[in-house]
Amino acid sequence: MKQLLRTTNMADMAFAQALLRGEGIDCFEMDVNMSVLEGSIGIFPRRLMVRSDDFDRAARCLTDNGIEVSE
Repeated sequence: MKQLLRTTNMADMAFAQALLRGEGIDCFEMDVNMSVLEGSIGIFPRRLMVRSDDFDRAARCLTDNGIEVSE
């Protein structure tokens, strides 16, 4: 798996997941449970992961829609 996106902005995370699912690209959000440790104040970024084979297509999907991809 490769990291596609790293953000503390939950709106961007939800939008990215919706875009990828709409294209049929499986994705997995990591670090979701860190909010328990941080007290839900949003200081720890969450990561959006995709399969290595899907990375290029997923990155193009996000950048075409104005979301900056983590490299």
